[in-house]
Amino acid sequence: MSFERTLEKLKILADAAKYDVSCSSSGSKRTNTNKGLGNATGMGICHSYTEDGRCVSLLKILLTNHCIFDCAYCVTRKSNDVKRAAFKVQEVVDLTINFYRRNYIEGLFLSSGIFKSADYTMERLVAVAKKLRLEENFNGYIHLKSIPGASDELMREAGLYADRLSVNIEIPTKSGLKLLAPDKNFEDFIKPMEKVKNEIIQYKSEKKIIKSTPKYAPAGQSTQMIVGASGENDFQILKTAEHYYKNFNLKRVYYSGYVPISYDNRLPNIGSEVPMLRENRLYQSDWLTRFYGFQTNEIVNINHQNLDLDIDPKLSWALRNMHEFPVDVNRADKRMLARIPGIGMKSVAKILMARKYRRLNWDHLKKIGIAFNRAQYFLVCDSNQFEKRDLTADKIKAFILKNSTSKYDTILNPQLNLFE
Repeated sequence: MSFERTLEKLKILADAAKYDVSCSSSGSKRTNTNKGLGNATGMGICHSYTEDGRCVSLLKILLTNHCIFDCAYCVTRKSNDVKRAAFKVQEVVDLTINFYRRNYIEGLFLSSGIFKSADYTMERLVAVAKKLRLEENFNGYIHLKSIPGASDELMREAGLYADRLSVNIEIPTKSGLKLLAPDKNFEDFIKPMEKVKNEIIQYKSEKKIIKSTPKYAPAGQSTQMIVGASGENDFQILKTAEHYYKNFNLKRVYYSGYVPISYDNRLPNIGSEVPMLRENRLYQSDWLTRFYGFQTNEIVNINHQNLDLDIDPKLSWALRNMHEFPVDVNRADKRMLARIPGIGMKSVAKILMARKYRRLNWDHLKKIGIAFNRAQYFLVCDSNQFEKRDLTADKIKAFILKNSTSKYDTILNPQLNLFE
C-alpha cells in the first residue's frame, strides 16, 4: 500500500480518535519548520501522564471508523456522512514501530468502531497488541479500548498484552443510553469491566505465590462518560463515577463534554457545546473524592445537584459548611487540614511535619506555600492577625472571586466575568 494512502488513513482515524479523552492530549500543534527535530502537529500524537508526572507521547488512532451502531452522539455512527477508513492489523503494528524508532512516541492508544461484531473487532485489537509484544518485542505502553460485549476469552488475552484496558460506558445512566444508543445493551459494558477486575484481582493474588505469573493489565482499567448529551446533572454523573470506582476498582473515570457533531432531535441543539469549565469542575470533584477524603454526597447531593462553575468544589463545600471553620492548623487532623480551601495535600504533609517542631504562624504557612488569599478565611494559627472574621459565606466568596480570579477558569472560559 502506498505511503499516501497510509497517510490518508492516519489523518482520518487519528481525527476520529480525538473524541476519546481517556487518553489525555496536550493539545499541542507546534509544527516542524526549518528541518527541525520532531513535531507535534496532532496527527495521531497525543500526550498522557504517568503517576509520577512524566509526560508520555502516544500514537492515538482508531483501527477503523466503520461502525454497525448508530449512536446519536458518536461521530462514527453508521448514518453519519463521514469519510471511512480501516487499518489492517499489520499497518498499525508498522506505524507504531516506525513512530517509536523515530522517537515520536513511547506507546500506542488503540480504539475502534465496531464492525461486524464485538468479538470480531476485539480480536483484531488484541492481534495488534500481540504482534507488537511477541513479534516486534515492543515493550512500550499499550492502551486498548475494550469493545462492549466482547467475550471473556478475548478480554483475558487483551490484558496479557496491554498495559491498560478501558470500556467507555459513554452515557452515565441506563435511561440516557437507551435514548441515544438504543442498539446497545448496558450489560455489554459491564461484562468486560467485571472480567478485567476479576483478572486483575486473580493476577495480584497469584503473583504473591508465583513470581513468574504473567502480568495482567498492570496499569488497570478506566472508563469515560459523555457529559451533557443526555441531560444528567453533576450529582448523577459523580454518583455513577463513584459506583464504578467502588465496584470495578477503576484507575480513572474520564469526563468528556458533549461536542455537537451532527443533528439529531434526541440531542441538545447544535451550538450548545458543554463548557470546558464544567469538565474541569467534574475532574476537581473526582480528585477530591480520590485523594482528599471527600464523599460524593458532600460535594453534590439532592439539594445541590450541580457544581458551581464560578468556584471550585472544595471552596463551594467550605462555604456551605461554615460551621466547620475556622480550623486551627496547629491542632487539626489531616482530614480537616485537607478541607481548608487553598491547602493541597502536599501542603498538608508539610504542615503536619512542621508543627512537630513549633507552632505555625502566618509567615510559616506562606513559606509552606498555601494559597493565602483563600485559606485566610478558614483557618487560625499562632498569630493575632486575622481580618474579616465576621464575614458571611456570600461575602467571603465575593472577596475571593474579586481578589484571586482562577487562572484556570479564565483560560477555559475567557467570557466568564468572575468579578460580577
